[in-house]
Amino acid sequence: MARSAIGLRSKRVRAALLTTAVAAGILAGAPAATAGPGPAMCADGWQATTLVEGVGNLENLDSDGNGGFYVTGIIDGFLAHVDSSGRFEKLLTGLDHPAGVRVAGPYVYFLTGDGLTEAPGTLQRYEKATGAVTTLLTGLNGPNGLLPLPEGDLLFTTIGTTGTPTGIARYRPSTGEYTRTWADLPLSNGIALAPDGKSVYADNLTMRIFRIPLDAPDRQVVVTGIPNLISLPDDMEATRADTLYVADHAFGSINQVNPATGAACAIITGLIKPGPTRNPPDGTTSVRIARDGDSWALYITGMDGTLRRLRPPAGIDLTPATPAR
Repeated sequence: MARSAIGLRSKRVRAALLTTAVAAGILAGAPAATAGPGPAMCADGWQATTLVEGVGNLENLDSDGNGGFYVTGIIDGFLAHVDSSGRFEKLLTGLDHPAGVRVAGPYVYFLTGDGLTEAPGTLQRYEKATGAVTTLLTGLNGPNGLLPLPEGDLLFTTIGTTGTPTGIARYRPSTGEYTRTWADLPLSNGIALAPDGKSVYADNLTMRIFRIPLDAPDRQVVVTGIPNLISLPDDMEATRADTLYVADHAFGSINQVNPATGAACAIITGLIKPGPTRNPPDGTTSVRIARDGDSWALYITGMDGTLRRLRPPAGIDLTPATPAR
């Protein structure tokens, strides 16, 4: 499996990564060969395949429902589409640090302005049929992860430190209603729907993952963190069996997390920029569950410009989380 990387230095999470590097024993600038202790491994039986490589610093992805994916390139500033044959096409360019991307009906929603101290960001909508782009929100404080809720609202995390950190926001496309701080979780990053359909998981730069009830976002509960999860977690996805798969910058891993116990292990690791020194952020950035023939697989992006598929071993149920009906 290709593990080459072309990730570039970004201000987005530089300070936080240095803190994480100390905690995890992987000091930035230290020789990669002596990176220190890594996460516990549970990789047996997982099969990794490279689908696309060398396309820039990939930040996020979502399935198009037809075997392909929409992806964002944070440094090169693009929204692109990868079809089921692996053909890569840039749809929009010149974007300012695009991050979270999600498909909802005829639209692709995406965020720009991702970073700790970047210029104010936006929530935008791309119409698949026409290519028309509509800006829905402006002035966002480092918007990062994006999640559509079952009833159509959007949640998005914010990682910015300009002014007062804003936590997780909520936006209703049908009416334009916008709650700037729906959940007070500053420096938030990845976000995923829980299988009960009544709560979400989110992480932030404190290296912890939280469960947040949709009807009581002030009642956050930590489900895992150090020492169970030594990681700088990024975006994530949950299964119907309530297993989380979480991308990680610190070790270039995809971590498997049990929210009920906090136990965590890595199904793959080392997906970072090769060379004598680390150049963070250079790890994996996002993971999605999507169809793989008649079954399911994980699809992941990383700062190495690679889209990969991870097929599970027998006995692993990757059916994605669905809301209770």
